[in-house]
Amino acid sequence: MSENNEGFQITLETLFTEARTQNGFLPTEISEDTLKKLYDVFKYGPTAANSTPARVVFVKSAEAKDRLIPLLAPGNQQKSREAAVVAIVGYDLEFYEQLPKLFPPADARSWFVGNEALIQESAFRGSTLQGAYLIIAARALGLDAGPMGGFNADGINAEFFPDGKVKVNFVINLGNGDPAKVYPRLPRLEFDEACKII
Repeated sequence: MSENNEGFQITLETLFTEARTQNGFLPTEISEDTLKKLYDVFKYGPTAANSTPARVVFVKSAEAKDRLIPLLAPGNQQKSREAAVVAIVGYDLEFYEQLPKLFPPADARSWFVGNEALIQESAFRGSTLQGAYLIIAARALGLDAGPMGGFNADGINAEFFPDGKVKVNFVINLGNGDPAKVYPRLPRLEFDEACKII
C-alpha cells in the first residue's frame, strides 16, 4: 500500500469505521475559533442549487445550556450537559432569498417563491445533508460528535428560533468523547440488505 493510500485509510477510520457516536464527554473546551473553522470546512459540502439552508446555533455558555437542556429528552440531558458545545442544526425556510448570491447561474429563487411544499422539503433535506457534513468535519478536526433526536422541537424553535423563519432539524453534541461511555459497536446491514445494483 502506498503512503497516500495509508493516509486515505486513516481518514476513513477517523471519519467512519472507527468513529463512534458519543454518549458522554470529557471536561474540555471548544474555542470560538475552532467552531468558525468547523463551519469553514462543512459549508463546502454540496446541497441542491448550492442552497445551503442549514442555520446552526452553537450552544456553548452555561446560560444557553440551561435554556436548552430542559428541552431535550431525559436520556439526552446529561451527555449534552457534559458536551463542550451542543450544535442545534436548523433549516431556514427563507433560504431561497440567498439564491441570487449562492446560485448566480440561474434564477433559482423563482423555483421556490410561493411553493411552500418545495421550500419545506428542500430546506429539510439540505440541512440534513449539512448536519451530516458537520459531523464529518468535526471528526476530521479531532472532535467527537453525538447526533440526537429526542427533543421538544416546538420548545427549541420558540427558545432559539423565535422569529419562525428557522426550524430545528436535529441536535449534535460536540467535544472530546469519554471512552468509558461509548456503547459497544452495533451491527450494520450488509450490502445485499441495504443496496442493489441494477
